[in-house]
Amino acid sequence: MKARAFDYRSVASVPEALAAHAGCAGEARYLAGGQSLLPALNLRLDAPDLLIDIGRIEALRGIAREGRTLRIGALTRHAETLRSALVAEHAPMLTQAAAFMAHPAIRNLGTMGGSLSLSDPAAELPACMRALGAAFEITGHGGTRIVAADDFFLDLFENAIAPGELLCAIRVPLPEPGTRMRFEEIARRRGDYALVGLGAKLVLAGGTIVSARLGFCSVGPTPMRAPAAEAALTGRPLDAQAIAAARAALGDDLFPDEDDSLSAAARMHLARVLLGRVLAALSDAGAPAAIEGAAA
Repeated sequence: MKARAFDYRSVASVPEALAAHAGCAGEARYLAGGQSLLPALNLRLDAPDLLIDIGRIEALRGIAREGRTLRIGALTRHAETLRSALVAEHAPMLTQAAAFMAHPAIRNLGTMGGSLSLSDPAAELPACMRALGAAFEITGHGGTRIVAADDFFLDLFENAIAPGELLCAIRVPLPEPGTRMRFEEIARRRGDYALVGLGAKLVLAGGTIVSARLGFCSVGPTPMRAPAAEAALTGRPLDAQAIAAARAALGDDLFPDEDDSLSAAARMHLARVLLGRVLAALSDAGAPAAIEGAAA
């Protein structure tokens, strides 16, 4: 199939993009890397009247440390995330996740902002953003607002971006001393969508877990936090007993649906297996697999 006929406009600034969207009498879509949107157009799952190409907006590019935050432009490509020394130093979970994203050809074109705007619950980045406690800069005609990742993902492919607004940047807090983070996933083949994926961020002090954030993908209609498992980890050393408690508590957090590819019970089993694997890698016994960060 081929896409329905549409108008096309390339813009060079965020205000120009917002004006083009506001001036469209019908449906308009922003085009970044196009790795999800273009297939949807060709399959006629989406049929906008206007396609607004934001790929030339330099203000949406770049990775920089700003105070206690790592700011990543929405047009940053997955391949750039994978190669960035700043990301590897301050948010290594994103470096690890980028390596799992599809294949090099897609990583070379796909963008961080495009993936997050799509909000596919099977994608790696949304789960990572919840685990990292990230926030998003969203710009519209009323100005720019900051939305926490925990408040951004609303339902299946739905998020807090209002019609006409544009995701401009992602803000990831720099890790405090004692932070350990990791991303892993289980898939049938490398590059396939994950059967289950997990980003974990722990903060330890004196050998005790003082904070835990777990973000799962492919286990619900949105990227899922696991508050019961996080609570089971907090206040205790990262040992076999803590890991077992977190795995047991996961049943109070995740309720995956049945689908044709995998039963809910099997997906839940894989989530527990992955949680144990990631936490073991982050433990002292898992060194040097554990990645520890402390921002100066």
